[in-house]
Amino acid sequence: MSFIIPERLETERLILRTFEEKDWRDLYEYYRDEECMRYTVGRPLDQDESWRKMATIVGHWHLRGYGPYACVEKETSTVMGTVGLWFPYKWPEPEIKWGLARKFWRKGYAREAAAAVKAMADKHVPDIHLISLIYPQNTGSIRVAESIGASYEKTVPFRGKEAAIYRHLAPGSTR
Repeated sequence: MSFIIPERLETERLILRTFEEKDWRDLYEYYRDEECMRYTVGRPLDQDESWRKMATIVGHWHLRGYGPYACVEKETSTVMGTVGLWFPYKWPEPEIKWGLARKFWRKGYAREAAAAVKAMADKHVPDIHLISLIYPQNTGSIRVAESIGASYEKTVPFRGKEAAIYRHLAPGSTR
């Protein structure tokens, strides 16, 4: 299959690439952490569920032509989490998503990765209007979204709660 975005990006400290089966063990650290899952699925995932979640990400690439990347720390080759483009069924619009294992929080990795994804999307899929769907209590993700130029647009019902849409404007766009 031919993807519509690059399968690999690099930043100063990170490699963003499509997932490989061996990534699951590192990714499970993210999915099994209750705090990491608080604003996504709402609960920690067990091993089977986290493996299926990674398989879903791989499938997303094949169905949409793009998807979330494995976010790898260059220094250690550890998969820290997932960052990339995401548009599953029942999502309001395609989004830039990010989620890293807790030991990688507050080091600028999420911002670095999300900024790389935003720049890549502006170049390779400029006609896709991107959002980040964030629960209002998730102040860390709001800071990441705003730091890469997204701005609050509106609040929408999502999974029985209220979620905020932060709009990522393409260069020269007013929507």
